[in-house]
Formats: sequence, C-alpha cells, structure tokens
Amino acid sequence: MKNKRLGFSLVVMAMFFLMVACSSDDTKGEKSSGDKVNNKDKQTIVYGRGADSVSLDPSTVTDGESFKVARNIFETLLVFGEQDTSTQPGLAKDTKISDDGKTYTFTLEENVKFHDGTDFNAEAVVKNFERWMNGSADKFPYYADMFSGFKGDKNHIIESVKADGDYTFIIQLKKPMMPLLNNLAMVAFSIASPTAFEKDGEKFGENPVGTGPFKFSEWKRNDSVILTKNEGYWQDGLPKLDGVIFKAMPDNAARLNALLSGEIDIADGVAPASISTVEQNDQIILIERPSFNVGYLGMTTNKAPFTDIKLRQAISHAVDRQVIADTFFEGKALVAKNPVQPTALGYNEDTPLYDYDPEKAKALLKESSYDGKELELWAMPVPRPYMPDGQKVAEAIQKNLADVGIKTKIVSFEWATYLEKTKAGEADLFLLGGTSDNGDPDNLLLLFFDRDGSLNNSQFSNDEVQKLLQAGRSEQDVEKRKEIYKQIQLILHKEAPVLPLVHSTPLLAASKSVKDFKAHPTEADDLKNVTVE
Repeated sequence: MKNKRLGFSLVVMAMFFLMVACSSDDTKGEKSSGDKVNNKDKQTIVYGRGADSVSLDPSTVTDGESFKVARNIFETLLVFGEQDTSTQPGLAKDTKISDDGKTYTFTLEENVKFHDGTDFNAEAVVKNFERWMNGSADKFPYYADMFSGFKGDKNHIIESVKADGDYTFIIQLKKPMMPLLNNLAMVAFSIASPTAFEKDGEKFGENPVGTGPFKFSEWKRNDSVILTKNEGYWQDGLPKLDGVIFKAMPDNAARLNALLSGEIDIADGVAPASISTVEQNDQIILIERPSFNVGYLGMTTNKAPFTDIKLRQAISHAVDRQVIADTFFEGKALVAKNPVQPTALGYNEDTPLYDYDPEKAKALLKESSYDGKELELWAMPVPRPYMPDGQKVAEAIQKNLADVGIKTKIVSFEWATYLEKTKAGEADLFLLGGTSDNGDPDNLLLLFFDRDGSLNNSQFSNDEVQKLLQAGRSEQDVEKRKEIYKQIQLILHKEAPVLPLVHSTPLLAASKSVKDFKAHPTEADDLKNVTVE
C-alpha cells in the first residue's frame, strides 16, 4: 500500500510540474522556473477533506477549509501549541505587554522572506494591519469581529500600529483586550506579502504569498490545491515534505475508500459509522481531533415566526439530542447545552439543559404565534467536524418536529451559497456550527451572538449580551471574566436563538506511513513536521 500511495502522489506532482514547465508566464497560479523540482524520491502527501476552500486569502474568509490550507502557506506573529491554544512565538520571537495592558511590543524574526522574495519586517506587518483596519466587514469579517470594527469606528479597539526600526512592531490599544494574543495566532491574521496583495488586490486569494513552509502552486476549484516546499524557509530543516495536495472530496464514503485504496494519505472527516472499518485495517490509523466545536440548530430570530421566543423554546424541547448523538456520532459526541466548547474559560456547567419533552414542546407551541405553516429546515450539503452528516441529522429533527405539530421541508444548497444565504438571514431553521479559532470564549460567543458577528446567522440581537461581550473582552480579572461569560450563556439559554446539539470529537484517518501528524483542535493542521515513510 505504501508504494501505491507514494506512486499516486508522485504521479500527480509530476504531471503538475510538467504542466507548469510548459505553461506561459502569465498563467494564473504559475510559478517561476525556480520552483520546478525533480520529483525523484520526493515526499508528498494527499490530504482528503470534505469541501474546497472559499479563498486562499485567510483574512477574507471564516471557513475552516480555507484556514486549513492557509495555515501552511502563511504564518502569524504568534502560534498555537501543537494540540492546544497556548500562544507561543511565531514570526514574533518575543512579546512585551505594558503594565496597563494597552501597549504590545513584538520583536520580530530576522532574515525571513516572503515567497515572492521580498523581506518580512515590521513595515510589512504594519501594512497588513493597515490593510485590515481600512477595510470593511464584507472584506475582512474576522477583523471586524476580533477588533470591534475598523479604523474610525467608535468601538475599534486599536489606537495605532507602528514599526520601530526594522524588527520591532508595536500595537497601541484604546483599552485592554484579553484575547489579543490568541487572536493574533488565528490563521485569519496571517501576515501576507504587501507587494503581492497590493499588486493582486481582490485576486490575492487566488495566488497567495506568505512566509510559510509551503508555497502555493495551483488551485483547481472544487478539486485540489497543490502546495510545494518553500526551499528558503527560515526554520532550518523544515518543512520535511516536498509537497501537499489538498483534495476536496465531499462524500464521506468516497473519501474513506480513497484512503483505503492509497489514493490519499490523510482523510479528514471520517464518519463515526466508519470507525470499525478503519480499526479493522492494519494499514491505517484512526485519529481523534481534540474537540473545540459545537453543532447547532439555528433559528432566524428576526424572521417570523421565529421572532417568537415561545416557538424557539418549543423547538428546543422537541428535539431529542441524545438520540442524535447516539445515532449519528457513535459515542464520539456530547450533548451540548451551551454554544461554546466545554474547555472554554467560563463554561457554565449550571446552564439548564433543554430536555427532550414533547409534551412541554406542544404546550409552548400552543402559547406561541405559530400558525401551522410549513417551515424550511436547511441541511448542510457537506460534512463538517461538528456534523458529519447534516442531511441525516436534519431528517431526525424533522421527525421530532412533526411529532409536536411542526411541519418542515428539508432544503439545501451548494456550500458557499448555503453559508451566504444563512448569513443573510434567509433560512427558517438551519444546521450549522463552528470550531473555536483560538480557544477563548470571546471567539465563538462573539462570532455567533454579537449583533454584528460574522457568524451571527440567527440574526440575534440583545443589548445585555452586547454589553457583556464587550465587558468580557476587556476584563483583566480572570474570575470576573468567567462570571461574565457564564451570564451570557444563561441569557442565550433563555432566548434560544440556537439550540446547541453536540460537541463532537472530529475523526480523521491516515496511512501508517504518515508520521508526526498532529490534528489541531482549531482544524488548521500545521504540516511542516510531517514525514512519509
């Protein structure tokens, strides 16, 4: 199996480099002759995943599949631990914080080059921040979320950014911001080549240029993204691979079969029902990704009939989440009662659980304004770590709702369209979820429930939650900060803009020939230390 797997990878890479050698200089995604390599004895892996990236410019997107690729092209000032969200030096080798918590001084690595040969330095970092700060929520959604708006906005938390010499970068805040270091380790705040993004503008996401261990080579939409080794990488001896191919394979069974046949080396998003198949094959191993996620049933709260809290609460009692967890996750999920991962600071163990109670649901339904009209229940078209089979989960929920007198019709759309339409508030009921990008409770709670949050697909707006989110972001006392997030969770339970369903343990499988692969809880896997035997 090892020879077949390596053979496939080498053939794909050889075909790609032959194409590059023959193509013209202005071909989209082409690399210069300096990027051509002899494929003899080269190490490559094929990483099978459930969906394609939306863009390869991580500052413009919110989806995990985009971040998964970008993590290996770009780098951030700080990085997370191998399998946690502790912050460690990245492109910044040292960080100093002022006593008042408002001035952050970063000492940068020297002799680092972007893939286009230009210098990484403090001025390049400033230009990245200025790009984000002078943008808009449509262009840079995570910047808006994590830094409370843009330059000139009342709540924008950054006072200024500046370079102090070539290798010192300084952020001045208007007030303390506790999640700042975690935010700066997020893929969304990767440092890109100013020369490249100034030249390519909105097309930068199709030809990304970072400082990371791998260079972008080619993107075939809805098929594959090919990365090649950055021969000039600043960390000695890395990366160990010569190339990575990210292969989009939406069908769970097809992806697993591709792993079993040696067509791919890593399969992300293994369906829980396939655990026994993986465990019975002595050539592959099952990998559990640490769980930082939540899958939920969303309700568009500014759209009738979901403006009615009684209806939202009725639905919350109508859904049998334990059966969903048992049936579709094979014991690899916990029933969720909060829309934030249990490992988060301030997770509220005392939040009441919406127990499965059809009679209570019927009683609440009678008190509501629901008129019996058929509602649309949107099911995700692709597997996600928090929900490997959205269609089947939707069917189970549809039956639960029918049992209490709520008629639904299951609909779906292509993935990018699904995200766009749910964000626009077009759905009635919808399945979605998320994985924390940095481990801090500010991340998911703000993304999901700030009235301007980029993932606030339920269109939720609550003045008290709004105040608490801002307070939690600036509170320097850890115990007080915990209490703030516990209060938020209690309000969200009562208001029920979403029904948290499960916290899943995402599953992957890999060939035994793949060594030193560490599945990261944020889903953005760093592949620079991976080898193939």
